[in-house]
Amino acid sequence: MFGLIPFSRKNSGVSRKDDFFGLDRFFNDFFRDPFFSRFSPFASPIRADVKENDREYIVEAEMPGVRKEDITIEISDDVLTLGVDTKNEVNEESEGYIYRERSSGSFKRSFHIQNIKHDEVKASYKDGILTIVLPKDEKAKGAKRISID
Repeated sequence: MFGLIPFSRKNSGVSRKDDFFGLDRFFNDFFRDPFFSRFSPFASPIRADVKENDREYIVEAEMPGVRKEDITIEISDDVLTLGVDTKNEVNEESEGYIYRERSSGSFKRSFHIQNIKHDEVKASYKDGILTIVLPKDEKAKGAKRISID
């Protein structure tokens, strides 16, 4: 079984009469923007699709611009956790620069999983998409870290 709990506001398409000049909608849209997702405790910058067939679960997670070396995948106590820890710094040795960027951050996304074969889990990363294949099993097992091909 694969558990996934999406968080979103109920009835987001319904307008309210007491909405003061559309401010509720403005702030809701503002914090749904991907830039501000790191400030929301309910949002994750990792967007994922989960598929199931008779033999396995397949998780496809969008991670554009992330290096494979910065991704971690762990399974522990029936929880699959995807993590990213990045630090990018542009070091240009020219004086008089007008604009310089540094970015760093870490984020995680977890899924409740049961009854998978921990030793047969496979992961690959291509074109910004992390794909994890979790073969089904009758009973759950201990923790294991998965390497990415």
